[in-house]
Parts: sequence; structure tokens; C-alpha cells
Amino acid sequence: MGKYFDMLMEDVRMQEGLHACMNCGICTGVCPAAEFYNYDPRQIVCAVQTRDDETIENLLKSDTIWYCGECMSCRPRCPRGNAPGYVIQALRTLSQRLGFFVESEKGRQQLALKRTVGDNILRTGYCIVPKVITPELHPEQGAVWRWIYDNDEEVFGRFTPCYRKPGAGALRKIDDESMAELHKIFEVSGGQKMFDTIERFSDEKAREMGYDGADDQYMMDVFTTNSNNHY
Repeated sequence: MGKYFDMLMEDVRMQEGLHACMNCGICTGVCPAAEFYNYDPRQIVCAVQTRDDETIENLLKSDTIWYCGECMSCRPRCPRGNAPGYVIQALRTLSQRLGFFVESEKGRQQLALKRTVGDNILRTGYCIVPKVITPELHPEQGAVWRWIYDNDEEVFGRFTPCYRKPGAGALRKIDDESMAELHKIFEVSGGQKMFDTIERFSDEKAREMGYDGADDQYMMDVFTTNSNNHY
């Protein structure tokens, strides 16, 4: 009893985000995600406060904790100074750490985020660069994006002379010394370990689902799957 709650309380975001909920529901009333998803931050905080292992484990394995947009609209409006968004962040981290994220449709998409945004940070120093937004993964960009994607140097070169090149300015190539420092930060902060954990549990789940490991096909499938049961 309370094992998962104790693990959550090791996270400073839980310590800052959960003080004394009185179940007023203001967080849900102002939450943009609650308007569109089957999502209620008040209920999540209530579930966490039970300290019941089964209840919290169900949360860690659910789609629910991945609906939050982390806008933090809840934080300044709570009369008790809680921040349900911080609680969600702690739940997500614990779900990744324990491998529970692979048990939900939206949780499995953590692999796609790691391999796009996450790996791109380590490869280029940026969260997102135009070449990461591939037309295959982002059909919402529309037909024009294919042309921009194929002609990125010409298009973005009009805005900055150092696009993907050494120099000073937007979208420049980050120098090797800075990239080495960035990699070191990921190592000492535990970021690389978390990335490795996401890969490991995703690979295990992929094989369980009949894939040859967490290959490109698995990543594409989990990235694009939408059961439409989230609303």
C-alpha cells in the first residue's frame, strides 16, 4: 500500500504540485484538454491521493495521463496551490521508468517522440528542424509542405545565410563543442538513461505484439494509430 505514491513523491514536481486538494474541480473547469478528451485532472489528483497501488498503477498504464498538454492553466487557479499538471508530469515519468507506458495507445507513442524530438536534440541541438517534419509523418502539413521539405535549403536560406551551416543565427549548425556539452548534460541528468529505457520497453512490447522489435514499422504504427476512443 502506497508504494507507487512513495515513488511519485520522490519527484520534486509532486512535492510542488500536490498539497491539499479539496476536490473543487476548478482545474477541470479551466483545462483545455478536458474540453476535448476523456480527461479530468480533478479525478487524477483524487486517484493519486488514495495512495492505493492498484489505482495508481491503472493510471500509469492508461491513456489518461498522456492527454494533458502541460499548459499549466490549472496551477494559478487552484485555491490550494496545487498544480495537477506537475502531478501528471510525475506520473508520466514514473510510467516511463517502470515500463507501464507501453500498455496504452498514447503511451506507446512516447517512442515516436523520443525518436523524433528527442533524438533530434542529440543529433542537431534543436527540438525540431524542418527536415524532421517529414511529409509521411506529418500529413497535416498539407501538399505544399512536400515542396518546402524537398527545397528546404532554398526556402530557409532566404531567411538566414547559415541554415544548417556554421555561423550565428537561426537554424545554424551547432558547433561540436556545444553538442558535446549537450550530450554530457543528457548523461549526468539521466536523460540518456530515460531514452534507453523507452527504447528497451518499447522493443519488448513490439515483440509481444508480433513485430521484429521496435523497428521503423512499429514506430510508424504506434505514431499513427488512433482508436478514436479518447474523446
